[in-house]
Amino acid sequence: MPPIPREKTLDSTLALIHDPYRYISNRCKHHGSDLFETRLLLRKTICMTGPEAARLFYDSSRFSRRDAMPKAIQKTLLGVGGVQGLDDDAHRHRKQMFMSLMTPARIEELVQLTAAELQFRVHTWEALDQVVLYPELQVILMRATCAWAGVPLADTEVDGRTREIAALFDLAGSVGFRHLWSRRARKRANSWLAQFVEQIRSGRVAPPEDSAAHIVAWHRDVNGELLAPYVAAVELLNVIRPTVAVSVYIVFVAHALHAHPQLHEKLQSDDDGYAERFVQEVRRYYPFFPAVAAQTRGRFEWNGYRFSEGQRVLLDLYGTNQDRRTWKDPEEFEPERFSQWDASPFNFVPQGGGSHHADHRCPGEWIALELMKLATDFFTRRMTYEVPEQDLSIDWSRLPALPRSRFVIRNIRENQRAEARRRR
Repeated sequence: MPPIPREKTLDSTLALIHDPYRYISNRCKHHGSDLFETRLLLRKTICMTGPEAARLFYDSSRFSRRDAMPKAIQKTLLGVGGVQGLDDDAHRHRKQMFMSLMTPARIEELVQLTAAELQFRVHTWEALDQVVLYPELQVILMRATCAWAGVPLADTEVDGRTREIAALFDLAGSVGFRHLWSRRARKRANSWLAQFVEQIRSGRVAPPEDSAAHIVAWHRDVNGELLAPYVAAVELLNVIRPTVAVSVYIVFVAHALHAHPQLHEKLQSDDDGYAERFVQEVRRYYPFFPAVAAQTRGRFEWNGYRFSEGQRVLLDLYGTNQDRRTWKDPEEFEPERFSQWDASPFNFVPQGGGSHHADHRCPGEWIALELMKLATDFFTRRMTYEVPEQDLSIDWSRLPALPRSRFVIRNIRENQRAEARRRR
């Protein structure tokens, strides 16, 4: 039985930080293997890429999520006690709480709230010399998501709360002061929503019964106990935070439209199927979250390699979405490829793989798709704008990766036909 290929360096943490999206796939190519072993934060870690590795990684009989993520990520991006760190019955039970929010009607309600916020912002953008899209989208999504989730958000709070929520995903991968600010933002956001949960339970506020706020506040764990207010806050943030993070994807929607203007005509048609293929290709082509972590439950063998108990394993999400065994010419942006996609939950994993209900695949994936399609409709049909000269190269070293300019637009106008429809 051959040993798992190993990196010769003492620790690869700095190499991963320098190129978080491409490090694993590049080193796998170097070793001529779908996996290799290294040390990250001085802990032995197996890094894997590709659809077969994803299939293995989502085998819950072999892998556990408990305490797999580094503490720095738990205390910023994910929060402590949330669904991402649960296993088995506890995970499946908690996951159903989130899945109950993902009905077509509820998702459509969020889309309509977001559309109204976008419409309003387009009016204000018309008076500005230019707009930096990324922070503007965060505010739009924060307002819409809180309204949808039943979380009160006064106008005077919007900017501050948006910065806190954005810091959870925009600064989580940082070091030094920026990372400390992300931790502080997590504490403030947890405290805000833990107090709100207690207000719901005391009867002082009563959000709609189908809202995330009501459902999370009154959810009982697998033992029949209400969640601790702090944990309920973490789970409510697990609704708000990833929805605001769709701002990253929407910036990439704008980036793709600018890079491929020949697609506008197809997207301006009434073929919703093409819009679906377009946003799926944005999710495949552009980087979003680089990897997910688990640890082995026991010893086992896979493809001739031996895994031992308690090993941390990272699955390369971005590299799997670029794997040539699944995707022809993966470096090319081609929405048409999704007309032939086999819908495997293991070869396309921008927000995790496996089953939405049973595994750790993001339950908000449908929300991301619908909000991206809404943004595509706005950018191609409901508004016009110019993209001035700027640095649109992708900063691969940051988490999340973004165009260096955060995508600037100017000369913004509402499309006259869209405005006429709105006024009728």
